[in-house]
Amino acid sequence: MEWPIAEVARMSGVTARTLRHYDETGLLPPARVAGNGRRFYEERQLLLQQILVLRALGLGLPEIGRILADQVDEVEALRGHRRRLLAERDRLDTLAGTVSRTIADLEQSRKDGTGMTAVNRPENLFEGVQPAQYEESLRDFPEHAEEVARRVAEMSPQDVEAGQRERTAQMIRLAELMTAGTPADAGPVQAEVDVQYRALAELRPVSAEEYRALGRSCVDNAAWRAAYEAIAPGLAAYQRDAVEAYAASRLS
Repeated sequence: MEWPIAEVARMSGVTARTLRHYDETGLLPPARVAGNGRRFYEERQLLLQQILVLRALGLGLPEIGRILADQVDEVEALRGHRRRLLAERDRLDTLAGTVSRTIADLEQSRKDGTGMTAVNRPENLFEGVQPAQYEESLRDFPEHAEEVARRVAEMSPQDVEAGQRERTAQMIRLAELMTAGTPADAGPVQAEVDVQYRALAELRPVSAEEYRALGRSCVDNAAWRAAYEAIAPGLAAYQRDAVEAYAASRLS
């Protein structure tokens, strides 16, 4: 049995345009292409599920292509994907618990007029988000990724904690601005993004398009999207939109 591209798009929730892109890149060719150019898919191609699972785990298309090319047994490959999903579930459970503790601590500190407690220090927001996952968000920018990996390798545990504290503080400040209804292109938000951009530019020059792509990774990269969304629903897209506005107004 075979299905036309429109039916596969409907069943999978993937657009026909995306399926055509997967065909053009060799990731998922159709079973056949009719004389009029229409693509048709058979049961084997419906293992498109594997691609969607790996995308949900934050892998890029080149890496997914390598995984699919190397696998022989499809059942064993699916077992591997299941193991990844269970590991990701456990990581998200840890992250959700961390953020719940942070919310409770912040509410208590505002009530008491004190700072965050030693039990729930600010860097604990990043329990479940490791430096390697930040490097993963730069996978499409190998020069940046290499520089970040080099810097992380040289950092002491205290330096890592300081970086985690600062990222925590940035995310909380943005969440508060978003909750207050501040537009992503407003001055206070753009000031926060400027600090982020300058820290990144210390590694190497960053073009407007590169910075836009990095902003999109806040939504497209599963680990980072989960981290932002755990703090405040919509925060990942808010960060992305703020970066887009910054790139358009200051880098173009």
